[in-house]
This record gives sequence, C-alpha cells and structure tokens, in this order.
Amino acid sequence: MKKKIAILFIALSFLFAQSEQPYPPINLISIPTAGTMPKGFFSFESTFMKDGGILPKFSIGITDNFTLGVSFGVSNFIGDGDMKKNKSYPEVQVKYRIFDETDRMPAMLIGIDTQGRGKFFEEYLNEDLSISLNRYEQKSYGAYFVISRNWQAFGNLGFHFGLNKNLTETDDGDDDINIFVGFDKELNKSFSIYGEYSFARDDDQYSDDNPLDDIIIRKGNGYLNAGLRWSATNNIMLEINANDISKNNGISSSINRELKVIYFEQF
Repeated sequence: MKKKIAILFIALSFLFAQSEQPYPPINLISIPTAGTMPKGFFSFESTFMKDGGILPKFSIGITDNFTLGVSFGVSNFIGDGDMKKNKSYPEVQVKYRIFDETDRMPAMLIGIDTQGRGKFFEEYLNEDLSISLNRYEQKSYGAYFVISRNWQAFGNLGFHFGLNKNLTETDDGDDDINIFVGFDKELNKSFSIYGEYSFARDDDQYSDDNPLDDIIIRKGNGYLNAGLRWSATNNIMLEINANDISKNNGISSSINRELKVIYFEQF
C-alpha cells in the first residue's frame, strides 16, 4: 500500500507541479559543477543524513560567476544521545567560473570545497593504538577544476567532468589527484535526475589488515551516487539521494539515503 501511495504521489507531482528550477545545479549529489548561483541569489540548504546527522549550508551569488558558501555539520542531531559538531569552525565553499559555456566550448570553473561527507573523525582510539585521522568518512573535494557542457534534449542535459586534490585530509598518506564525472537531466520543468561517480583515488589505500578497518573500509569501487530533485514551490527544492550505490564503504551493508531541503531567494 505504501509503495502504491508513493507512486501515485510522484505521478501527480509530475502532472501538476509547475515550479521551475531557477538556476542550473551548482552541485549534483556531492560533486561540484561549473554552475554558479546568479548574482543576488542566496540559498539555505539542509541535508539530513544517516545517524541523525544534519548539514546546513548557506550560499550566495556575489556575481554571476562567483559563489561563496559556508557549511557546518552536526552528528546525531535527530534521535537520542548527545549531539556532536563535526568541527569547531565552519567549512567553506568558493566557486569561480573562469570561462562561460559557448556553442563551441564548455564552461570551466575552479573552486575550493572543504566540506566532506558523513562524520568527521579527529582521532581513533582502540585497545592498541591512538591514531590521528583528521578526516571525514568521505573526504572533501578540496581544490578542484571542473568543466560542464549542456544540451537541450527534451529539457536540459548536462555532463560534468573534474579533477580535485584534497589538501587537508592527508594523514593517511593518500593525497592522489582524484577524478569525478556526473550528469543532470531535466525530466520536466520541476523534476531533474542526477548521477555521479567519484573514483576516490585519494582514498583507496586501506587494506584488509588495517587497524582502522572497523570504522573505515574502502573496497576500491569509488562512489556511485544518484538523486532526484523536485522544485516543490517557487522558493523550495527537495532532493532525495542514494549514496554509495557501488558499496565502496564496506562498513555499511546498504545504500546510504539522504534528504536535502533547499530554500532560495533573490534580494
């Protein structure tokens, strides 16, 4: 019964939803795109994650090509037990599009994003050792370069390719340059689907006998994520994401599901 109700709700939403997405996605599920927030726009974004976590984020369009953002994660925000902030200071996001997209060239953007995904581990303790981790479960993208290309194919179709290097979460000795790809496709004026894959080349040096394997396991599969975004009203977008479909994190036995709520406005 619940499944039938959900299918009916989605079908009715496709038929009657009229709100349009105000700007191209500046991020997919996790990877950045060459999209930026238009000048004079701002957004408040809250991502509800596993273990009762929440990740609020504020972004603002300084110019049409320059976007700034800050975020601050809290674990165990929903549920019982004590809440725990990821860090004592917020993470930052900076995006600057150096070339706009033309008929012949894709858009090109450079940026910095220090916000990782999941919990932040400062130190790991067990009976035998104390090790400084200084990292998120899934590392941040750090400094990155991304290109995006869009086509009109029954609604916008965008492809994105980028390189990134994490500059801070390197205590594990893995600081390789990473590669990520993704796409977004408009289904109608209100709905879009996203898909992305990060090779996680900067996070694949763990082995079966590593002492940290009871909290962080990497299978070398990379991270495959997918999502559905709905422009519910003129100022609110809702997003449902399925993370780590490739089961790269061996600790979790199921796909990680997230809900994202985005409120945007122009001033």
